[in-house]
Amino acid sequence: MNDAGRLAEDRALVLLRAAGLKPVARNWRGGGGELDLVMTEGDTLVFVEVRARKSLSFGGAAASLSRSKRERLRRAAEAFLLTWPGPVPACRFDAVCFDGDADPAWLKQIDL
Repeated sequence: MNDAGRLAEDRALVLLRAAGLKPVARNWRGGGGELDLVMTEGDTLVFVEVRARKSLSFGGAAASLSRSKRERLRRAAEAFLLTWPGPVPACRFDAVCFDGDADPAWLKQIDL
């Protein structure tokens, strides 16, 4: 991961923690993919994809969540859940998107 990606994840983590989410894992790899952040919000497990783009060219950060990327996220989350101790909690997928110098966009419950 490059410095810009690490900075975006750090900023996303600050944003999510300020909103009350609690970190569980970071940069977890498995199932053919990587989960940038895994957090809990109450009893819900939240898989967070962090996307950063220098500009809105080509649709920006949110548009970079391609079908193949979403499939890799789904497979990685399934692999992560196989390691979860106890009953599988409710889960959702979120994205935190950074476009240039604009404030981040937190997209809750994205469709995979």
